[in-house]
Amino acid sequence: MAAKWDGGHSCSVLCLHVSSEGLVASGAERGELALWDGRGSPVAQLRLPQAQDVTSVLFSARCPSTLYTAHGETISVLDVRSLQEPLQRFHFNEEEINCLSVNDSDSFLAAADDSGAIKVVDLESKKVSRSLRHSNICSSVAFRPQRPQSLVSCGLDMQVMLWNLQKARPLWTVNLQECDMEEESLQSAGQFFNPPLAHSLSVASCGNVFGCGAQDGKIRIFRVTGVRFEQELEFQAHSLGVSQVLFLPEAYRLLSGGNDGKVLLWDISSNVGKQQKSPAKSLHRRKAQAAASSRKDGKLTKVASNEHPGVVPKLTIEHGEKVNWLSCAEIKGSRRVLVADQTSSLSAYPLPEP
Repeated sequence: MAAKWDGGHSCSVLCLHVSSEGLVASGAERGELALWDGRGSPVAQLRLPQAQDVTSVLFSARCPSTLYTAHGETISVLDVRSLQEPLQRFHFNEEEINCLSVNDSDSFLAAADDSGAIKVVDLESKKVSRSLRHSNICSSVAFRPQRPQSLVSCGLDMQVMLWNLQKARPLWTVNLQECDMEEESLQSAGQFFNPPLAHSLSVASCGNVFGCGAQDGKIRIFRVTGVRFEQELEFQAHSLGVSQVLFLPEAYRLLSGGNDGKVLLWDISSNVGKQQKSPAKSLHRRKAQAAASSRKDGKLTKVASNEHPGVVPKLTIEHGEKVNWLSCAEIKGSRRVLVADQTSSLSAYPLPEP
């Protein structure tokens, strides 16, 4: 059963983050920002200027009292010990910001927006150090743990990109649609095609493995090797688009949230690094995926799961509402997944131990 956290918002909650000290921040439509204690009680509230939707909240990696908030094209830097006027404001993005990420060393902040731009701000000089770009809306960006100059991004151009801040061009790019082209060519002509618009990214604690959730309901797992990355695993996770993916601190467990109203827990530790590379098996896999894709949603998950025997959910939460954001918190000695959806409440569900 979910514990409902009420009283912090009057509008739909759009984003969440948990500090290293266990304080929870949530952002909602119309500029609403709230802070919560571990018991689910709101401890502070603020309405940000111009009542623009708060689309991303992020605690500093090294200073948990510092909170970065994206609202409209603006980033406000707040002190959660006294939630009042922002300490600083950055206005470098030209369109609405969708996602914020800060690196381990707290030296760079990345902001991805609707124009496809990623503005990377040097937090010491308070200036833009790099402007990176997708050709369509950039939905998610994430610095890689232990690699303060390296980040990954994805967008509605179906591109997943690896960047290094020393270069303005991506080191490596994968087009999710092109990855699916061979599979699609095996299907009958005229079949409905749901493009893999990429919505969310999360990097595992090792820094070399990351997951991407897309509109086609699939999660793709990639491994970075040097200046490139390759897909290690792909599985059907949700019957509608995957709005959120989140790696947990322990290796290769991740949460996903979907437009189908489900929250799922996955353990891919037995799959990552063990993908077969032989052309024959690869072709067999593509044919199996094509056959699966030509069936109804109910059978799709079954075939995809049989394709990768270990990739079945360890936990299924029938949340019932489209998932806007996921986070994870330690509450009273046990772990909870926090869910933001179309309502003004947060939901907290218990998570099993690894």
